[in-house]
Amino acid sequence: MSEIITYTACPFCKSDNIIKVLTAKDNTVSQKDFDIWHCNNCSGRFTQHIPGQEDIGAYYKSNDYISHSDVKKGFINRLYHIVRNYTLQSKKKLLNQVNNNSKGALLDIGAGTGAFANTMKLDGWQVTALEPDDVARENALKNYGLQLQTPDTLYNLPENSFNVITMWHVLEHVHDLHGYIDTFHRILESNGTLIIAVPNYTSYDAEKYGQYWAAYDVPRHLYHFSPDCMQRLMQSHGFTVTNYIPMWFDSFYVSMLSEQYKNGKSNMVGAVSTALASNRKAWVDAKKCSSVIYVIKKAQSPKPKA
Repeated sequence: MSEIITYTACPFCKSDNIIKVLTAKDNTVSQKDFDIWHCNNCSGRFTQHIPGQEDIGAYYKSNDYISHSDVKKGFINRLYHIVRNYTLQSKKKLLNQVNNNSKGALLDIGAGTGAFANTMKLDGWQVTALEPDDVARENALKNYGLQLQTPDTLYNLPENSFNVITMWHVLEHVHDLHGYIDTFHRILESNGTLIIAVPNYTSYDAEKYGQYWAAYDVPRHLYHFSPDCMQRLMQSHGFTVTNYIPMWFDSFYVSMLSEQYKNGKSNMVGAVSTALASNRKAWVDAKKCSSVIYVIKKAQSPKPKA
């Protein structure tokens, strides 16, 4: 029997002060509607009535799911690949900065088809990469000769073994949210850095598109983060967010998809206008960007669980 997860308390902070705020449609695979709930205590949001870990794989089975298939069909997907070549270099620069311009041991979780892991390997890093999807792992082996491991490997990695851990638009997909973060604390070295990029539902484009905002991506996105929620979550596990970095291109990509979902057709002018407006707000405050990169440092031992 298929497992459906229904939350009676917030999955971030365990508060029962939660309310339904909107219903969004899975426009990628199932065309089903899913409710999104909001926590009034920590400001986190989450998708309600989600498939369990063993069942959610069916919702990734689409040729349009670009992080697994590397599909280049269609304007939006071609644009994604053009931008990715630039962002890979930006990510490499960031990792070298947070690691004091020295090469180290990197764990990349949710490696997709291996483009980022390969970039860092070629830069001299010792790279371990995890990816749950069989097709993505096959593409990583075919395209880059990378042997990606399955996510269950995470729990068996040795203590203090990585300088940097990265999750590029991955944490929102992880069922074992608290277990993952506790493990990060254990396997990062004492001065290690955790880098997490996730969509930001408090951005202007999220506010404008509402239920049609493509970055809700239900039910694959189990959680929907605000900067305040992320800070609270990390503090509860012995981490501190030290920097917020905007992902400027995400607002364009998300707005283009959102226009399609809302209107049933593309609207390049409307998408670009929304993306520019969103980025103008983020220029003043990075916490307002459509997606945010959180640079996170170990602060203390994880707090005991209640």
